[in-house]
Amino acid sequence: MNKGLKTGLIALAVVAIAAIGLYSFFAGNYNKMVAMNEQVKAQWGQVENVYQRRLDLVPNLVATVKGYAAHESDTFTKIAEARSKAGGVMNVSDEVLKDPEAFDRFQKAQNELGSALQRLLVVTENYPELKANANFMALQDQLEGTENRIAVERQRFNDVAKTYNVFIQQFPRSIIANMSGFRTKAYFAASEEAQTAPAVKF
Repeated sequence: MNKGLKTGLIALAVVAIAAIGLYSFFAGNYNKMVAMNEQVKAQWGQVENVYQRRLDLVPNLVATVKGYAAHESDTFTKIAEARSKAGGVMNVSDEVLKDPEAFDRFQKAQNELGSALQRLLVVTENYPELKANANFMALQDQLEGTENRIAVERQRFNDVAKTYNVFIQQFPRSIIANMSGFRTKAYFAASEEAQTAPAVKF
């Protein structure tokens, strides 16, 4: 074997090894991004589930309170409007995760509903017989449990989204992410009211 052919084969082997290494790096990181993106979507589904649970509790809670406090129409109207608004953004695709403005609208609508429910529960303080009603107490417990689940699932979403965001932004993976269309996800933030939010318990 002459020297030129030997050098050519070594160069070809080096190029082949480099190409395999580059492919492995690209494919491995791309597949990891896909898996992490799916984790974010799955956790987003959990967030939607707990918000839907709260949305489903509202009519029963309002109906029970109306039986004792029918003249609190302003509060009921605000709840109905907030529920309608939250319901309008409830069945959103995971595309909202790529759009910070859509994500912000979703969060604001859910925060408005949460605030309206807090106002309703504050109003019930004026009705001792309502607070003694077993159905109301059960609904209140369910709402409290749901609010706790919302907080937990939002935190889990933020954790998964942060892991994903850090992974796709680190160099050189950021190149693969940009080429492949992977974008950072928005985070849930505490609402302004959360700083002084009243407890659901009585």
